Amino acid sequence: MDFNERALRRVRALAIAVGLAGTGVIFARQGMRPAAGFFMGSILSVVNFEGLVKLADAIGGTRRPVPLAAALIALRYVLIGVALYVIVRVLGFAPLVVLSGLLAAFAAVVLEVFYELAIRRET
Repeated sequence: MDFNERALRRVRALAIAVGLAGTGVIFARQGMRPAAGFFMGSILSVVNFEGLVKLADAIGGTRRPVPLAAALIALRYVLIGVALYVIVRVLGFAPLVVLSGLLAAFAAVVLEVFYELAIRRET
């Protein structure tokens, strides 16, 4: 396993950990409904991150996506927008907690950068 694969594996794990930790904190402070909204946002964040990884693989030529995957990659922001609309407008979750959950993958990438900086400093 090369450096990039290990980093992606850590980012995936960190994104899930951030999503679960944030859900727990929001549950403790605000209750079940806001925590569920954050959790749904973090799920969308992880799904979008996976779409970006697949897009990078397709552009880089490391793996060839199946036609359905290529269509989903192309439509991911439309699908995320529809999912956000359903979560906020139809299900009635607060937009702020859902959007906060969407930052889970971003937080995971920042944590990965800090991890790499700390490891590089030690070696």
